[in-house]
Amino acid sequence: MEHRTRVYIDGQSGTTGLQIYDRIGARKDLELLRIDEDKRHDVEERRKFLNAADIVFLCLPDAGAVEAVSLIENPNVRVIDASTAHRTADGWTYGFPEYSKDQREKIRNSRRVANPGCHATGAISTIAPLVHMGILPKDYPVSVYSLTGYSGGGKKMIAEYEAKDRDEKLSAPGLYGLTLRHKHLPEITKMTGLLFPPVFLPVVDDYNKGMATTILLENRLLAGTPSAEDVCEKLAGYYEGEHFVKVMPFGSNGARIHANELAGTNELHIYVCGNEEQTMVTALFDNLGKGASGAAVQNMNIMLGLDETTGLE
Repeated sequence: MEHRTRVYIDGQSGTTGLQIYDRIGARKDLELLRIDEDKRHDVEERRKFLNAADIVFLCLPDAGAVEAVSLIENPNVRVIDASTAHRTADGWTYGFPEYSKDQREKIRNSRRVANPGCHATGAISTIAPLVHMGILPKDYPVSVYSLTGYSGGGKKMIAEYEAKDRDEKLSAPGLYGLTLRHKHLPEITKMTGLLFPPVFLPVVDDYNKGMATTILLENRLLAGTPSAEDVCEKLAGYYEGEHFVKVMPFGSNGARIHANELAGTNELHIYVCGNEEQTMVTALFDNLGKGASGAAVQNMNIMLGLDETTGLE
């Protein structure tokens, strides 16, 4: 019988773990190892599963992810960590395949892949190419605001928003991360190549999933003073040929961009709007898809040498 890849999800009952299971549970090429519900906090039982798998997904708080890695003694086990713990750590590959022309190869050859944060995915997908192409100066004072569905807050926030007797104020957008020290900032700063962290403001709103991460630019401060349409053309060239990341034609968004338009997909669409003087760049995607579980499955496919769209269409 042909060997099936053994997959273990450590943290299988959390939002990200459940979403990964939804995407891979029916696949015939994978064998999912399932720990008994009453033993999922048993360190020795977890150790057994962590070392028996070919691929491990870590869907845990940061401290739990660090502990899980310390329990892995089998050198053949490959890890995809969905937590924040290892995104800027030495020896870990950043799991955004579209980041550069050689990022896929790095992921394919890696034993330790750090899955990007959802807000970070949006910010890096728009800022990094502009820095790489020399359009956005590394010392540019970047501001980012990122609108997300409440599912990004995990089980507790989902229950809060979906409760019958919920607080009326949840019907309106909620600004958070008000210290301006959001946990995704270190990876955003490192992976974009910016010299200083952006000013970053996340906003949660009354819909389940979907994300719109936006940067606003003054064209006179960009190299070559491009128009918004020029910026769009440059980004389209950068992502040419990509399957999941698409730059939409300039002016194609109509009157509005709705943050939940790509819910349920692994797509990320980049909209560039504006004029000669100012540019707005928005990354639109599913915070649980390309922003979390979909990205993790895409990375697994790459690591296994499979078509990266497997199970994600």
